[in-house]
Amino acid sequence: MGPAVRTTLPMLALLLAAVAPRAEAQRGWADLARRFDAFVEAAGVVGGSALLVRKGEVVARHHFGFADRATKRRVGDRTIYHWASVTKTLTAVAVLQLRDRGRLTLDDRITRWVPELREVHDPGGAVDSITVAMLLSHSSGLQTPTWPWSRGESWEPFEPTTWAQLVAMMPYQRLHFRPGSRFGYSNPGYLYLARAIERLTGDPWAVYVQKNLWAPLGMSRSYVGATPYHLAADRSHGYRRQGDSLTDGGADFDPGITIPNGGWNAPVEDVARYLGFLTGFPADSASRARHAGVLSRRTLEEMWIPVVKTGTALPELASVGLGFFSLEADGRRIVGHTGDQAGYRSYVYFDPVAGSGIVLVFNTTNDDGAGAREMVDLSREAITLLRR
Repeated sequence: MGPAVRTTLPMLALLLAAVAPRAEAQRGWADLARRFDAFVEAAGVVGGSALLVRKGEVVARHHFGFADRATKRRVGDRTIYHWASVTKTLTAVAVLQLRDRGRLTLDDRITRWVPELREVHDPGGAVDSITVAMLLSHSSGLQTPTWPWSRGESWEPFEPTTWAQLVAMMPYQRLHFRPGSRFGYSNPGYLYLARAIERLTGDPWAVYVQKNLWAPLGMSRSYVGATPYHLAADRSHGYRRQGDSLTDGGADFDPGITIPNGGWNAPVEDVARYLGFLTGFPADSASRARHAGVLSRRTLEEMWIPVVKTGTALPELASVGLGFFSLEADGRRIVGHTGDQAGYRSYVYFDPVAGSGIVLVFNTTNDDGAGAREMVDLSREAITLLRR
């Protein structure tokens, strides 16, 4: 009996050690799902999804409600959401690809590729000092909105529809602070980065991203603009809620020329693939090689280094690097980006050290701020779960 006991006890200890973290993770996911449901109830969300990725694999999912309330079509794994400003991370990765290939530097002046910016009201000539790095880190001094007028007139576009419209507005804009001196979130800043990508490569932004990010990463159901016919049955509608009033914005809307700062549409599965790339844990050696071809691990880690403090708190993040936001939590850096546009809200958080990531996405925005406290609680729970 003695030798058998000596053999069995270590094996039992190893088994218990393996089961305990798994059970803790399951409890953590159950806690997150409860927080998720508390938020959607408080905020009156029509539909939403949560996804947990560990080392490149989806390990848990949670769906709520409807992708289309009128037809009672439910949210599921195939549901396509709009990811709004999470799109900016694609633009940032594209810029760093070109940097690594020697096509530009982070210290380059953006007026080298977008000389039209010299029309921005700037008596001191500071526009010419705005660098690629400043645009990536939202420290350029350029305005926050792309379309700064919103009176609800019938003629107003959702966003500017052509480059000419954007250029026409430049003489009626001004720098809000000295470039590089502090944080100031800028949507049009990412359009100017996209313009540089297009002028360097000859490809429209969407074509460049398709060829150099989505295709090699296997993100086959990601797209911009109008939904392709073969994906139409999976597209979620976007909703806006004000108290008891709910407005259905439909499945598609026209983001105009602003696609590079907020035009990405995709199911959560494609975002999970993207997280596998960002966290450095693809499932096989062939995928790892493709990921390294998209962008090196060293460059990704460079993008996550904080450059400017944002002064914001959860569900947003406290610092921004090169296209990605981050915060410190219990000695670890949590990285991510959020988005809010046309009724859709998205939150992507990941822990590069643990190789874990969480996606939270909803098809309903509250104009009255309902559910704000519950969203903070949900974000905190998501970040806690990343570290388990």
